[in-house]
Amino acid sequence: MFTPLNGRSVVVTGGSKGIGKGIARVFARAGADVLIAARDEATLATAAADLGTEGAGRVETVAADVSKVADCRRIAATAVDRFGGIDVLCANAGVFPDKAFTELTEADVDEVFDCNVKGTMFSVQACLAALEASGRGRVIITSSITGPITGFPGWAHYGASKAAQLGFLRTAAIELAPKRVTVNAVLPGNIATEGLADMGPEYRAGMEAAIPQHRLGEVEDIGYAALYLATDEAAYVTGQTIVVDGGQVLPESPAALEGI
Repeated sequence: MFTPLNGRSVVVTGGSKGIGKGIARVFARAGADVLIAARDEATLATAAADLGTEGAGRVETVAADVSKVADCRRIAATAVDRFGGIDVLCANAGVFPDKAFTELTEADVDEVFDCNVKGTMFSVQACLAALEASGRGRVIITSSITGPITGFPGWAHYGASKAAQLGFLRTAAIELAPKRVTVNAVLPGNIATEGLADMGPEYRAGMEAAIPQHRLGEVEDIGYAALYLATDEAAYVTGQTIVVDGGQVLPESPAALEGI
């Protein structure tokens, strides 16, 4: 049995929808106080109303853009003001526009790296004093299998940003270890999010066929991995990655899945 997280202060960037909302839901159910940060106030309000029914902890919101250092600092200050500190930062905010590598512009690459890489780094930096003060600080980064392990046409800039997050993770884990702050990452595979329905049933069926479990993951599957990394029992785990993909990266070719 893991030590309960009741009353812990958790910040989830990009927490108003998709994987971020799933992470926030899992922590709310565990009794934590959760601050969700995202750019759109209306989406935040809807998410907070939904998540507020999940547990005994409080769910608060802050409208912010993690690509801006000042906003990262405001996220941290809001969590400290409302919850008294920060125990866990789930650096989840990210963008994933689709565009062929041959057509990428400098602005395209800047957009992705500003949010996915700079946003992660400066969110951690902004929350660091509070994480250290907690005595059990946890940083959990949402990376991806795309980039660190696999590739996909149209996501050269996205994949590069997700690999960059892991480069940051390894050095940050070393530097923050004396402060009793761990830094780890979850690498999702194909997860069922709100936008998937727009792609149609054939697209989903094709995705499921490439996964040994023959199903997509749920957003809460990523949340449970993050929850483990936030526990007292994971205090000696740092600089590590957990792939949550139903075995998606295992087959060496589609033929490996024939007949199963």
